[in-house]
Order: sequence, then C-alpha cells, then structure tokens
Amino acid sequence: MTRRKRQGIGRSDTTGSSANARVAAATVVTTDQRLIAAAIALLDAGGGSAVTIRAVAQAVGVSHNAQYKHFANRSALLRAVALQDFAMLADAFAGVRRLPVKPLAKLRRALACFVAYGQDHPARYRLLFSDPDIATPGGDPVLEAAAMRPFAAFAAIVRGCQEAQELPDVPNAELTGLIYAAVHGLIDLQASGRLHQEKGLAGVPAGVDVLVRILARA
Repeated sequence: MTRRKRQGIGRSDTTGSSANARVAAATVVTTDQRLIAAAIALLDAGGGSAVTIRAVAQAVGVSHNAQYKHFANRSALLRAVALQDFAMLADAFAGVRRLPVKPLAKLRRALACFVAYGQDHPARYRLLFSDPDIATPGGDPVLEAAAMRPFAAFAAIVRGCQEAQELPDVPNAELTGLIYAAVHGLIDLQASGRLHQEKGLAGVPAGVDVLVRILARA
C-alpha cells in the first residue's frame, strides 16, 4: 500500500510539474505579447523616441529589469514589433488575394491596405522600411524572411493581374518592386511634407490611382 501511494504521488507530481511548465510557458508568451503591444502603442503615440525599456515596462506594469527576461534590449523588442507587423501585412495581402473580385480590384485593395498602414502608423512604417537595424539586408535572416512575406503576397496579386492581361507582361519581381518603390516614395513624400498639389501630387491615394491607371494601359 505504501508503495502504491508513493507511486501515485510520483505520478501526481509529474503531472503537476508538466502543468506548471505549460502555465509558465503560456505566461511567458502572454508577457511577451503585452510588451510588444505596449511598444506598438508607444510607437503609435509618440514615435520611435517614445519607446524605451523603462516606458514599456511601466506601461505593462513590470519592473525595469524584469523586461530583460523577455527581450535582451530595445532593439530586440522593436525587432519583435517588426516581425509582427510584417506578418500582419502579409496576412492582409493574402486576404485580399482571396477576395471574389477582379485581379485589378485586388491590386487596388492591397495598395489601399499598404497606404493605410503607412498613414495610420507612420512610426511603425518607418521601423519596417527605413530603420537601418530592420531594413538593412544581410543582417538578420529571420527578419529578412519576414520582410519578404508581404512582398511575396503582394507579388502574387500583381501576377494575377498580369495573367489576366491587366498589367504589363514584364518580370513579376521587377513590376512588383516598381509598384512597391513608387508607393513607398509617395508615402515618404507625404510624411515629410513634400507632397504638393501644385506639383501634380494631390495625395497618396490619388497618386496610387494614377500609377495603377498608367500601368493598366501600358
């Protein structure tokens, strides 16, 4: 009887340890996400300079040192934000691609998503596409792969337009890169206050519309 009780206790302890480990793992993930969400909120509210280890810790309600258990430094936290937003853009483009509309309409929807992201979240947009720690190629293969996901999803939409003969029959990567670069340029011009109607640029959506119409007639 004593032996059975001891065996039973052993099994219970093992089960309890496993459950505790799962709870601990879930807690780590939750805390990571809370820290990322806090960094995003600070970016949106005050730009890159607002994101400090101390400010993020205060927003989440953890000690300054506790945050280092989840992210080694500020750059690691911003990297996590970038990974999340690259995935969000990729998912948005993939969702547009599944819409039951014509290929060119899908392209317009995808571009509208891209423009809205750049205009609604300028600091996060700069983080993804202008921050040297994020945008410089060759530094972080995981980050580079994440950055290619939205580009690939967008390229698939462009390819659909080409297959429907709604866009020019040129190499897909080149055409996608051209559209990407043009839209980036419009968003950057607006962000820096250099988008002027007297120079023929009434706004980013209007510029994107002209770009699509030109390409569709080429």
